[in-house]
Amino acid sequence: MGNAPRRMVVGITGATGIVYGVRLLKALRELQVESHLVVSKAGEMTRAYESDLSSEELRGLADVVYSPNDIAAPISSGSFRTMGMIVAPCSVRSMSDIAHGVTSGLISRAADVCLKERRRLVLLLRETPLHAGHLKSMLAVTEMGGIIAPPVPAFYLRPQTLDDMVAHTIGRVLDLFDLDLNAYPRWGEKSEASTNGSTSLAAELATGR
Repeated sequence: MGNAPRRMVVGITGATGIVYGVRLLKALRELQVESHLVVSKAGEMTRAYESDLSSEELRGLADVVYSPNDIAAPISSGSFRTMGMIVAPCSVRSMSDIAHGVTSGLISRAADVCLKERRRLVLLLRETPLHAGHLKSMLAVTEMGGIIAPPVPAFYLRPQTLDDMVAHTIGRVLDLFDLDLNAYPRWGEKSEASTNGSTSLAAELATGR
């Protein structure tokens, strides 16, 4: 990842939790990482249910946007270099497609590219409870090199709001790519977020703006 261009592929699917994709895009912009966004049809439905953002406003948070059906997009080729891909939130349907190599849409195709090129793939899976089929798909993704990262809140940080929990999750996900927001306190450390009032993005994450 060290020599890869500062580009990140972001997938937003139909699972609940559109806020994770929104905050991720804002974080990447603050970190000056070029974002390449794909929103599934179901992801658009979730956006309308869970947020006040229009489709245009959501896409405006990304540097490059693709249709979920554009299999000829640059991110569908391994020759297009990126740091990797984050699917936030990730539905069971999308995870299952990725686990079984079903690449009929751009999100699963781009994820498959990351796996075959040995780039980092992180799925913020949003589902509970889980049956055996879900667990088998999670294991398949893991065995291929992907990372299943459910957005689980850390209560030892004593979050005061839901936004605190979202900020922590996005910070932990970006840690997997060696990207540091300084937006949440780390166990055993004094971070900029806790000592200096945080960066502008951390402040935004904390207030929900």
